[in-house]
Amino acid sequence: DMQILSNTGAYGEHSLTTFMVAGSKLLPMYNKAKALRFEGKVVYTNKCSAGAYRGYGAIQANFAVESAMSELAKKLKMDPVELRLKNCIGEGESSPVFSVMGEGGEGIAQIMESCKLDYCIKRGRKLIKWDEKFPSKQIASNKIRSVGTAIAMQGSGIPLLDMGAAVLKLNDDGFFNLLVGATDLGTGSDTVLSQIAAEAIGVPVERIVITSSDTDTTPYDVGAYASSTTFVSGNAARKAGLNMREKLIEEAAKALHAVHKDDIIFEDCIFKSKFSEESITLKELSEGLYYKFGADMKQLIASGSNTSPKSPPPFMAGFVEIELDTETGKIDILDYVAVVDCGTTINPNLAKIQVEGGILQGIGMAMYEDVIYSEDGKMETNNFMKYKIPNRKDVKKITVEFAESYDPAGPYGAKSVGEIGIDTPLAAIANAIYNAVGVRIRSVPLTPEKILNGILEKG
Repeated sequence: DMQILSNTGAYGEHSLTTFMVAGSKLLPMYNKAKALRFEGKVVYTNKCSAGAYRGYGAIQANFAVESAMSELAKKLKMDPVELRLKNCIGEGESSPVFSVMGEGGEGIAQIMESCKLDYCIKRGRKLIKWDEKFPSKQIASNKIRSVGTAIAMQGSGIPLLDMGAAVLKLNDDGFFNLLVGATDLGTGSDTVLSQIAAEAIGVPVERIVITSSDTDTTPYDVGAYASSTTFVSGNAARKAGLNMREKLIEEAAKALHAVHKDDIIFEDCIFKSKFSEESITLKELSEGLYYKFGADMKQLIASGSNTSPKSPPPFMAGFVEIELDTETGKIDILDYVAVVDCGTTINPNLAKIQVEGGILQGIGMAMYEDVIYSEDGKMETNNFMKYKIPNRKDVKKITVEFAESYDPAGPYGAKSVGEIGIDTPLAAIANAIYNAVGVRIRSVPLTPEKILNGILEKG
């Protein structure tokens, strides 16, 4: 039973989407429940309008649901990890929520063609040394170390709404221009889309020169949101790459006087005939198409566009170890472990820093960030002197690993990774606080004042 009360501020620009995401990105994760109810209200208030933010809706709902799961485990006298393993969705399974709820309307039925959530939970449990540390250990008269956990799922774009496109142009030096409307916000999507296109053509990524974002000169893309770029735009880049490869082989077959394009092998930027010693390099073919092939000279351009009826969810298990000072209520994050199923990691380094960044943002929401208004509705935390966000020194260690997973709907098996990292810290840290001192905090930020007051009230 999930009831939502959402404050959308003075305008409702993202209100319905945020509201629906709170259910659609959480309820399917526990598909063993026999019955579900989701209801709530979105209210207008005399405050700043709510806008887009990484993982919005899912973060807040995850805090509630994953806190409740740990409370339930306590009542059942079960290990909270075991309770999650018994009830979480698995590969080949589905949930009726997928078809009932989407982002702002009805959803689309989905079966989990890739889901390594159980592995993520088990691996995270091992990395944090859960069985040794749960629930807590007293290390000094006023210091307790404890662990907490939470799991999460997200999506990969919005089915049959998001669309991305890509165009590839062959240059006379054997390099390619890749034009995409997708915007690299610092996520590294330019690199990832170049890798996907290069893989599809069969050339090194160094031969791809990308131009992105400016849809006056590039094809359309719906935008860098909803964890869509790798899945939606990546599939477009892959289609464009495969189309370009097909065109290249056709032209190479003509140049090598082959009977059919199927007689051509393309490896290491060299086209070879299966039945003769003839060959031509990609650079030679490019020069010929531009300057030497007479009536066969032409500009090779290939395109691809993509939308999908599927939005395969990435999954993550988050585990945190904290040290809590019982005299002040202050907590320190000693280690945050994340094990993620995002399908094939096209670029493991970029995927890792995406997850690390999401975790750090989640820790900020959990421990520091608080939008404070005066009585007449004026925002008081309106600069970074008043609005604390975490930096790298606020977290001692972040450990990120990826599950081996492959989703057939994604480009080379990839799913999204953009938002999943931010979802678990709120609940995981709140659960760790409870495991340390038995104080359940139900609002964020999880400040020392709230913790200390809870300890004092508990006696």
